[in-house]
Amino acid sequence: MSSSIFSAELLPDRHLRRVVLMSGGFLGTIGFVLILMLPVHTLVLLLGSAAWLLVSAYELREIRRGFARCRRLRVTADGGILLLDSSGDWQPGRLLPGSILLRRIGWLRVTDSKGLINVELLRGNCRESHDWRRFQVIWRHIGGTP
Repeated sequence: MSSSIFSAELLPDRHLRRVVLMSGGFLGTIGFVLILMLPVHTLVLLLGSAAWLLVSAYELREIRRGFARCRRLRVTADGGILLLDSSGDWQPGRLLPGSILLRRIGWLRVTDSKGLINVELLRGNCRESHDWRRFQVIWRHIGGTP
């Protein structure tokens, strides 16, 4: 197989996306409770907790929008990323620092052509998926994230 056509196509798991959103909501709630327990003036508590809730809600909304913008990921042999958007078009992307890949699970941070950041929690098994095996090989070849 020519290395110019060597690529891996990954389908995000909707259950893992749900886990990401639920854990974000849970941690946002925990942060809110911890802020309320601080021994500071009531006005500071109100302002801090309101700011925390706004930032948490904003982050969760951005993650959800990122999920809606990406139906599939394609990783090319040179480490390039293509994102399949909701209209069915492949858009160029770029792998960002903070991405990690382990044997059966990966956390990818990518940015699309508009500069919007997407995150994906992916899982796979080299014995069951040729694309996951190719992805592992590509990851080792490019040396992980830039």
